[in-house]
Amino acid sequence: MSDDIGVLDRYLTVWIGLAMALGVGLGYAVPGVADLLNAVTFNGTSLPIAVGLFVMIYPIMAEIDYGRIPKVTRTARTEIGLTLALNWLVAPFVMYGLAVFFLGGHPEFVTGLVIVGIAPCIAMVLVWNELAAGNQEMCAVCVGVNSLLQIVLFVPYAFVFLTVLRGTSVDVSIGLIAQTVLVFLGLPLLLGYLTQQVAFRTVGRTAYYDRIVPRISPLGLLGLLFTVVVMFALKGEYIVENPEQIALIAVPLFVFFAGMWALAYGASAALGFDYTESISVAFTASSNNFELAIAVAVAVFGIGSNVALATVVGPLIEVPVMLALVRVALATKDRLFPEARGAGEVAYSD
Repeated sequence: MSDDIGVLDRYLTVWIGLAMALGVGLGYAVPGVADLLNAVTFNGTSLPIAVGLFVMIYPIMAEIDYGRIPKVTRTARTEIGLTLALNWLVAPFVMYGLAVFFLGGHPEFVTGLVIVGIAPCIAMVLVWNELAAGNQEMCAVCVGVNSLLQIVLFVPYAFVFLTVLRGTSVDVSIGLIAQTVLVFLGLPLLLGYLTQQVAFRTVGRTAYYDRIVPRISPLGLLGLLFTVVVMFALKGEYIVENPEQIALIAVPLFVFFAGMWALAYGASAALGFDYTESISVAFTASSNNFELAIAVAVAVFGIGSNVALATVVGPLIEVPVMLALVRVALATKDRLFPEARGAGEVAYSD
């Protein structure tokens, strides 16, 4: 993003808050709005949400410097390894423990949160990483590897955590997982890469980053705001009429997001990673693939189940928490990472 921070970037906290309020208001006050938004779905995900996510991720994919990815992969092996270890060896067990501890009397909610916990983020994390001025190339590598690992590991993880430990029979199709990864990551990646390569050959690399990228970048935040409105509209009536249930599910989710982020951020700083790498590790380790979690919950347990509800609450909590953590990252950057001082304006601030 440009150093000349626009109104959309500068007051993003305000816009997110208004988007959440608008979504809840629409979902509660407008009869049938949830049914309308869910009239067309993909793998249990509302088509408007799918469109919003695509619009949100595409500009980021178009901005990534793909030429740097091989070098990043060679020079940031420790950082990438830590991220993957946190995603697959720590986060699922942390989420399982928190879900059982806080929601032991609500087995369907536990099942929903476990499904969230075994699905590391593959899309929206790129937004948080960009807002916090993280290393987008390294984040893209981690997201790509997580996507492949999800196709391989999600089913056995679901078997261990839900069938063996919880006694819940869950039949998840690998095809469902692959389709979700393809739609929410593969297509934006392909279009972003093709846009970049065509522009390099027609207007040149410098003109592309100076003239074209500033024009498409705002689409990412507009897509985020649209997605937030739709997500909250889908559950607006339930949020207003059952705040205690939302709060119940929100507690372990908040502890998970904040705790995993703090653990990853602190560990990265202690290991001597620079700020851009540390923040990429932190957001990748603490974010989840709610698109896949919702799709699995709906496909296996039904759209009206409490399992599906728990997975839907996931992004409702993740969005404001991650936005707050962006602010924490930017506020602590100079204190924890002296090399970041004077490095230039960040993408987002007040």
